Amino acid sequence: MEELKSPVRVLLVDDETLVRVGLRLILEGDPGISIVGECGDGRQALDAVSATAPDVVLMDIRMPVLDGLETCKVLLERDPGLRILMLTTFDADDMVIRALTSGAAGFLLKDTPPAELVAAVHQVASGRPMLSPSVTRQLIDALTRRAPDPGQAEARQRIARLTERESEIARAISEGMTNAEIAALHFISLSTVKTHIGRILEKLPADNRVQIALCLHAAGIG
Repeated sequence: MEELKSPVRVLLVDDETLVRVGLRLILEGDPGISIVGECGDGRQALDAVSATAPDVVLMDIRMPVLDGLETCKVLLERDPGLRILMLTTFDADDMVIRALTSGAAGFLLKDTPPAELVAAVHQVASGRPMLSPSVTRQLIDALTRRAPDPGQAEARQRIARLTERESEIARAISEGMTNAEIAALHFISLSTVKTHIGRILEKLPADNRVQIALCLHAAGIG
């Protein structure tokens, strides 16, 4: 008999009550997610995490008393294994970089469709980073301006490991396209896109879509 997985324990942190209510309604619709608590600012979150032991903290960046970035730093100093998924209404690249630098496992906009929000919680809980496709392009642009290239020759050697179709999909990722947009562009299924992306991540190697894009940029392709 297959062992049943325990629901992902989620703590909601946002200073807007209506936002928390909406998030709760969306996430509680998934049997694999359990909301263990909610609070309205970062300082409350510090106590709530200790009291509820969540797997994932879904937290707004801008809050009173203690903002999400500072709260993230403190929480991860206490427990490096805690997964923190940042949520915001805007997509300023500096905020994204600061959030990820603080140790956040992901960054989503508040207008993320419900199904994608649920999927993001599960993805982060499983230890994989998550970035909203709508902010990926901006983050890539910011990082390529700031981060040193690993070297064009090395990057091109890594890209050469990819098949022609994998290279096409990697290029689409570097342009900030979503999986659905890539599927439509190449007339393939979403599952096929995901399979290709998995192979790309393994071959380069890379941990996420942003690293794929940075590799193409360094190679002079993206």
